[in-house]
Amino acid sequence: MEYTTPLTTAFEVQRATIKQSQQAFEQTIEFQHSVNEAMLDSLDSQESAQRRGVELFQTAVHSYLDAVESTVPGAAGTVDEVRASVDEQFEFLLENHAEAFETVAADYEESLDAYDEMTADYVEALDEQVALLVEAHEEVEAGSVEVAEQWGEQLEQLQGQVEDLQDQVQDVQQQAAEAVDIDVEA
Repeated sequence: MEYTTPLTTAFEVQRATIKQSQQAFEQTIEFQHSVNEAMLDSLDSQESAQRRGVELFQTAVHSYLDAVESTVPGAAGTVDEVRASVDEQFEFLLENHAEAFETVAADYEESLDAYDEMTADYVEALDEQVALLVEAHEEVEAGSVEVAEQWGEQLEQLQGQVEDLQDQVQDVQQQAAEAVDIDVEA
């Protein structure tokens, strides 16, 4: 057991790193989705702001025509024709403007749907691959722990044998010393 603790810890850290990387990737995908949704939502604001700009310009043109009509005698009929023509052009511009934004928004939303579908498929495939990787990693860990335990047991057996051998050598040395002492006394 004492031999496997660092090994088990290393494998757990590796698996945690794999799972954290997977989570970071999925969070990146979610963030990109949020950015894309915000971009789509901002199209309405952009359209509204641009429409107000066109309408303000139309109001400015009307103010100019009002000034011309009030300062130029006999210009009322011509100014009315110009005003009608200007209003017709602004109406055409605003209709095209709205259609353009509708088209852009629809195309962008369609692209987002395709992107979301693609990333969902990719994340699903990644999840499956990570699950397989973690499963294989756990199998490698189990095999490594088993080998480490066997190695530890063999090391303990070898250490026991070395200790027994040391005891035997010590006994032989002690017997030899005693035999030398007996010979010296005799």
